[in-house]
Amino acid sequence: MADGSTLNYPALVLNADFRPLSYFPLSLWPWQDAIKAVCLDRVSVLSEYDMEVHSPNQAFRLPSVIALKDYVPAARKPAFTRFNVFLRDNFSCQYCGERHPTQELTFDHVIPRCKGGRTSWENVVTACGCCNLRKGPHMPHHIGMLPRRTPVRPTSWELQENGRAFPPNYLHKSWRDYLYWDAELEG
Repeated sequence: MADGSTLNYPALVLNADFRPLSYFPLSLWPWQDAIKAVCLDRVSVLSEYDMEVHSPNQAFRLPSVIALKDYVPAARKPAFTRFNVFLRDNFSCQYCGERHPTQELTFDHVIPRCKGGRTSWENVVTACGCCNLRKGPHMPHHIGMLPRRTPVRPTSWELQENGRAFPPNYLHKSWRDYLYWDAELEG
């Protein structure tokens, strides 16, 4: 296959317990990494695309779903990043409650840094630009802008659960059996 048509054949990667390694971003490997892992016997193939690649003496169907043979434990403490704050807060401004695209969000120090506030899970919330400007350097109780939820350090599990609510733009039909188990089954 020399036409480059294998470019859009990622493999959904599941842990040994058959759960995705990550929901947001969804755990995907390029087909080349998936084939390499199959050849090294590090994964089990659970589903395949109707596409093959060929080596000089072997043909491989491209895996669409693979499961690691060895369980990888989740990180105990998620990294404190802007994106993870947004994910913890479900991409919603903690002042007005509106959900916004990532590029329209910022984060706000509940207790402003100029008043001794720290940059930490417990003092940073997601805010839209308008609310962030309106709150500015003021203490939230002085101007009546209390966050809707008290900011706390999330667990990795909580971030994964929040990520499940934001499916990626592309879901191959073979992945649906391994994602979103709490969705109602069709009758």
